[in-house]
Amino acid sequence: MAEWAAYYQNDDEEGEQEEGDHSVDYKTTGRDSLVFLVDASKEMFIKGEDGQPSNFDMTMQVVRNVYTSKIIRSHRDLVALVFFGTEQSKNPKNAFKNVYVYHNLDEPGAKRVQDVDALRGEKGAQLAAETMGSGETSLGDALWCCSNLYSDIKLRLSYKCLMIFTCRDDPHGGNGAKNRQARTKASDLKDTGVNINLMHLMKPGGFDVPLFFCDIVSPPEDEGELGLQMEPCTKLDDLQQRVRAKELKKRAMARLNLCLGEGINVAVGIYATAVSARKPGAIKLYRETNEQVHSKTRTFHTQTGSLLLPSEIKKAQVYGKRQIVMERDEVNALKKFNDPGLLLIGFKPMERLKLHHHIRPAVFLYPEEDEITGSACLFSALLKKCSEKNVFALCRCISRRNYPPQFVALVPQKEEVDEGNVQITAPGFNVIYLPYADDMRTLDPPQCPSASQIQVDKMKEIVSKLHFRYRSDAFENPVIQQHYRNLEALALDMMAPEETEDLIMPKVAQIDGSLGPLVQEFTDLVYPAGYNPETKPAAKRKTADTGGAGAEKKPKVEVPENELRAHMQNGTLGKLTVPVLKEACKQFGIRTTGTKKQDLIDALTDRLAS
Repeated sequence: MAEWAAYYQNDDEEGEQEEGDHSVDYKTTGRDSLVFLVDASKEMFIKGEDGQPSNFDMTMQVVRNVYTSKIIRSHRDLVALVFFGTEQSKNPKNAFKNVYVYHNLDEPGAKRVQDVDALRGEKGAQLAAETMGSGETSLGDALWCCSNLYSDIKLRLSYKCLMIFTCRDDPHGGNGAKNRQARTKASDLKDTGVNINLMHLMKPGGFDVPLFFCDIVSPPEDEGELGLQMEPCTKLDDLQQRVRAKELKKRAMARLNLCLGEGINVAVGIYATAVSARKPGAIKLYRETNEQVHSKTRTFHTQTGSLLLPSEIKKAQVYGKRQIVMERDEVNALKKFNDPGLLLIGFKPMERLKLHHHIRPAVFLYPEEDEITGSACLFSALLKKCSEKNVFALCRCISRRNYPPQFVALVPQKEEVDEGNVQITAPGFNVIYLPYADDMRTLDPPQCPSASQIQVDKMKEIVSKLHFRYRSDAFENPVIQQHYRNLEALALDMMAPEETEDLIMPKVAQIDGSLGPLVQEFTDLVYPAGYNPETKPAAKRKTADTGGAGAEKKPKVEVPENELRAHMQNGTLGKLTVPVLKEACKQFGIRTTGTKKQDLIDALTDRLAS
C-alpha cells in the first residue's frame, strides 16, 4: 500500500502548476493562431528621419520577434505572414491578385525565421522589391485570402488573431467599391471568431483611423479594454508592446462565483498578472534515432509481480504507530470542503494588511458578464466603495474542486490611463493569499549593536542618492535570455549567439559618481581606522582563558624513580599516560624509536630491571 505522502505530493505539484506554469493544454483548448497581414506598398519602405528604420523594417523585426518567442514559448501555435498591395501574386490557386502569401498558417520554425531575416535592412528591401514588388491594393481580397487560410486548417483553434500593419489610412484611395468589399470580408471574418487588430504606423500628416479602419477592426472584448489606439506607432518598442498585448488571448485561471450574501453572486475570473519564467525542460531522446522517449509508470505487486489497477491501490498513513488505510474515494471525500468559489466574510482597513502576509504571488480578479448578467455593475460598485473607504474584502477562496480553502484579501485597484487616454492599469481586485496561523514563524533575530543617530543620518543620505524608479518589466532575466540566445544560434546555424546584456548588474561608475565621498564618510563612522573590506581579517590569537594555542603550557609531570619501580613491580606502568612515560624515558636517558605506549613501557622495564 502506498503512503499518503505520495498522494499529496501529486496535489502539491498540481498546486505549483496552478501558481507558476500556466501552459496551454492543446488537447482541450486548441491552438492559438496569428496572421500578420503586412502592407507592401512603396510608402512602407520610406526611411524615417535621422536614420530611423522604415515601417517595413520595423514590422519585419516584430514578426521575427514573435516567431522566435513562439518557438520557445508555445511552438504548437500557428503563424502566417501575408503581404497585400504587391505586384506579384502568390496564394492558393492564385485566386487573388496583389496578395502574396509568404508563409502559410503553420507552426513556426528556424527556416521561417531565416526567411524573415532576409527581408530586414536594405538588402531585405531589395529582396522584397524583386520578389513581390509594389502594386495595386485590395484589402478585401487580402482578408478573403486570410479567411481561406483559416478554413484550410483542420485543427481546433481556440484563438484567431489577424494583425494589419500599414501606414496608409486610406489604402484604396477613396474607392468606394473596394472599401465596401473590405468591410464585408472583415465582418465575415469577425463572425467566424477572428479578432482583427490594426497596428498602424507613422505617416506624414498623421494617421486618420476613423477614415476607414474603424469598421475593419474588432470591437474591444470588454469595457476596460481599448480595442483601438488612435496614435500611430513611431518606435519599434511601441510597436512590439502593442503586438505583445494582442497576440495572446487573456485566459482565466479559473472562473468562480463571488458570493456577497444569500442569493447574491457575482461571476468573476481569476487572471495571473505575472508568471515566473523558466527555462524549458530537457527532452529525453533515444540515442540511436533521436526520437523522443516517453516514460510510463506501472505499479506491480511486490510478491506476485502482477500489475495493479488503480482500483486495487489504497492509501495509508501511520498515526500513533497504527496504519490508517482508506480508499481513494474516502480520501477525496475528506479533502473536499466545499464547492469552488469565493465567499465574502467581511471588510478590514488597508492598514491591517501587512507585507509579510503575502505568501505567494497575487492574482487579479475581474468580472465575467457572460456568466451572470449584472456582474460587471455589481463588481464595479463594490470596487468603488472599497476604494473610497480604503478597505479590503476578506474572503474564503476555493479555486478548484478538492482544493483546500484559503483566506484571501481583495485589494481594490483603480483604473489608470495615460495622457493619450490609453489604459495602463485595469480596474479590479488584486487577490492576496493570506497565511494561516500554522504558516507563521517566530524568529529570534541575533542581537547586534545598534547604530548611532549620526550613522543613521549618513546612511539616509546614501539611500536618497541611490534612489531610482524601479519597473520590473524593464529587467529581463539574463540566465533565460542567454539560454534562448544559445538555442536560437544553434537552430539558425549562426556563427555565435547574440550578446546578452545583464541589466541587473549594478552600474558601479554611475553609483560612485552619485555618492562621491559619502561612502568613505560612512566607512569612517562605522568601521575602525584602516579598514579594508577586501582583505581578510587576521585570526585572533586565543588567550589562556580560552585554552587555545596562546594558553600557558602545562608543567611537565615527573615521576620519582621509586614510584616507577613500584609501578614496575606491581605491573601498573600501563596506568601512566604516554606523556608521563615519555618524560620518564628522557629522565633515564632512554632513546625511544616508537611512540606506542607498549614500546615505552618495555624500554622502561628493561632500564629499571638492569
